[in-house]
Amino acid sequence: MKHRIVVLGAGYAGVYVAGNLVRRLSPADTEITVVNAVPDFVERLRLHQLAAGREIEAQKLADLFAGTGIRLRLARVTAVDPERQVVAVADADGGGELGYDTLVYALGSAGDVEGVPGVAEHAFDVTGRPSALRLRERLDSLGRRGRRGRRGEGGSVLVVGDGLTGIETATEIAESRPGLPVTLVARGELGARLSAGARSHLHQACDRLGITVLEHTSVEAVGATRVLCADGTALASDATVWTAGFAVSPIAAASGLEVTENGRIVVDRTMRSVSHPNVYAVGDSGYAIGDNGRPLPMSCASAGFTGGQAIHAIVGRLTGRKIAKTKLVYLGNHISLGRRDGILQMVDDEGQAKPTYVGGRKAARIKAGILKMSLWANSHPTFGVPRRRRRVAAAPDVSAANVVA
Repeated sequence: MKHRIVVLGAGYAGVYVAGNLVRRLSPADTEITVVNAVPDFVERLRLHQLAAGREIEAQKLADLFAGTGIRLRLARVTAVDPERQVVAVADADGGGELGYDTLVYALGSAGDVEGVPGVAEHAFDVTGRPSALRLRERLDSLGRRGRRGRRGEGGSVLVVGDGLTGIETATEIAESRPGLPVTLVARGELGARLSAGARSHLHQACDRLGITVLEHTSVEAVGATRVLCADGTALASDATVWTAGFAVSPIAAASGLEVTENGRIVVDRTMRSVSHPNVYAVGDSGYAIGDNGRPLPMSCASAGFTGGQAIHAIVGRLTGRKIAKTKLVYLGNHISLGRRDGILQMVDDEGQAKPTYVGGRKAARIKAGILKMSLWANSHPTFGVPRRRRRVAAAPDVSAANVVA
């Protein structure tokens, strides 16, 4: 019987892991199935651009996996039972269960809409293609309304959250839709984790784009046409975009896997669950400690590093070879500020911003290159992977012991 590898999620991490495994492991011994709720590969790094009005074609997973040998199951994951080694799924035909021998959990994250009243009902987000398109439709309607009057009469846009997603969303909307006033609400100091020079560059970009920045402001409730702040202030908003934090699916916590307080799967140095040795977690779903002793942040870059380590671990254990140790680092932030401006901020081993940064058009070109490279790599999931396919050992190592070269 073939060793069944099931990958949950076809985002950056899931596609990367599945593509590598299918080329490294012999199809005579293994079968790889990817489970995803939607038929498209979602370019999450560009969803703020889609929401602002740019045309971004959705790639079909069926085309992406064509000819690779990877099986695609379009279904929504509803539960994981690590004791029985099955995954429950729901689809148009009613769903069912998928058995596995090795599970790769890569369901990623979504916007955290539970902590503040009214967010789920009234706010928009850019964590998925449908939600980004809903925001785009709302911005279009405000733009049409504004064209019938003077500037600002179409309504206002309020972006809540001073992380990278909030900054990129606010600047993209402000540049693409100059008729809509944009306000960016920051809980602390905007760009606090950037160097002094990069922080100054960010504020200059906001000024240039006409973005109103409200720092040290906490939002306590979101309504249909306004948000309420902790100090009692009410801010008018015709489109509130919520980017203040991300949350993972509750499925892992409900399954009995060991998770953190916020539901991320606790993994060892090889991305294997500390409680269930045949389950691996990559990307935002996993709680991994980097080489600097700090948890890796939720990011596309972390998906690459954790995915790479999981690939080596799975291949090594299944084929009886030593497991190569890959880097688990966070190098820095690439922030787009519209289409022609950006910030490239590198960090040190402690995760602190280095004094120097790259800004302006050069940083924007670097960020655009990263986006193109990421898209191309995920469009060719098996490109560059060694063609030699390893046979699975008679007794694959699924013990709790680790052997890392």
